[in-house]
Amino acid sequence: MNYEFFIAKRIIGSKAYKSSISAPIIKIGIAAIAIGIIVMMIAIATGIGLQQKIRDKVVAFNGHVTITNYDNNNSQESIAPISKNQDFYPDFKVVEGVNHVQGVASKFGVIRTETDFEGVYLKGVGADYNWSYFKEFLIEGKLPDYKQKRNEDVLISKYLANRLNFKVGDNFQMVFAKDDPEKLPNIITYNVVGIYNSGFQDLDAQYLIGDIRHLQRINRWGKDEIGSFEVFINDYDDLEEKGAEIHQNISSLLDSQTITNKYYSIFEWIKIFDKNIYGIIGIMILVAGINMITALLVLILERTRMVGVLKTLGSNNWSIRKLFLYNASYLILLGLLWGNILGLGLLFAQKYFKLFPLDPSVYYVTEAPVYISLGYIVALNVGTLILCLLMLLIPSYIITKISPVKAIRFD
Repeated sequence: MNYEFFIAKRIIGSKAYKSSISAPIIKIGIAAIAIGIIVMMIAIATGIGLQQKIRDKVVAFNGHVTITNYDNNNSQESIAPISKNQDFYPDFKVVEGVNHVQGVASKFGVIRTETDFEGVYLKGVGADYNWSYFKEFLIEGKLPDYKQKRNEDVLISKYLANRLNFKVGDNFQMVFAKDDPEKLPNIITYNVVGIYNSGFQDLDAQYLIGDIRHLQRINRWGKDEIGSFEVFINDYDDLEEKGAEIHQNISSLLDSQTITNKYYSIFEWIKIFDKNIYGIIGIMILVAGINMITALLVLILERTRMVGVLKTLGSNNWSIRKLFLYNASYLILLGLLWGNILGLGLLFAQKYFKLFPLDPSVYYVTEAPVYISLGYIVALNVGTLILCLLMLLIPSYIITKISPVKAIRFD
């Protein structure tokens, strides 16, 4: 029989325990654990959620890896065309983990209205384009269809639609300059069939999506020529490895670039979230541990006479320490229980009701995104329990210094 656990249960269940002098301190300790776990869960859920959301938005506009012609010189506009007749297109079979390859092109133009104008890039896409990301961004109208004959339907961002007072069903003219400034520009009348909002204002302000065949005609390219390839992989965690493999398996005349290199500053910025998460976790566990140490010391002092009696009856120091550690474990678990209930409640409320908005010009999202996973929740709870108990081992050492004779006479 585990008598230390038995005595700990009796102490916890006694009415005197709940109305003792240490009761307020114990409640503070439980509250510290609960608040700590809530703050840590929110930090992890929002930190990872924000990273994933920003990452997915960048991927939506560029793919995980972009394959371009060296002559483009990192220009956003497609200058030198690439033939679609490549070994890796339409299926990149050589590199495992690649799920889609699509050909795109982009060209700078000016949207002209009766009262205003705006310079943007038309991103030309074709029948092979993966619309899965933009389905999530679509807020009005429908996605354009470029699988049939060439058409003038475009998808425009909410940001541009608001600036130019466009709505679904409107049409506008877009002017594309020619290489020879003496020649008249190309003018195409486009129809707005859908409005999207990625929340990534830097990209929303630059791009509208249209039929790539218009750009092929303007640039005098062939039907099998495009500006660049966008490659999508299954697992973002393998990006660097797959990016290197992709680079090795394309023509020496082509260049490839991962989104982390193309948007280096953005991805370096979101890496800072990891440091913030680790810092918050460390501070919260330290605060919770200190509160539990205080509660444990008060419990030991309050039951000094009981410690003396147990020592007199033959209990060793480690047995008595275990008794108080069982007691402390119960308090920690109680704090974790309440922390999980309240923390998960807040996270699910944010996920489904969008309670806390964010400024998209700063955070690239319109509301605080949350990432909820059983894995990190379990790891967080187990880690907190173990670290707090390890921190309590040191103050429990005070029991070895208690003399049985003085403890029994203690008042």
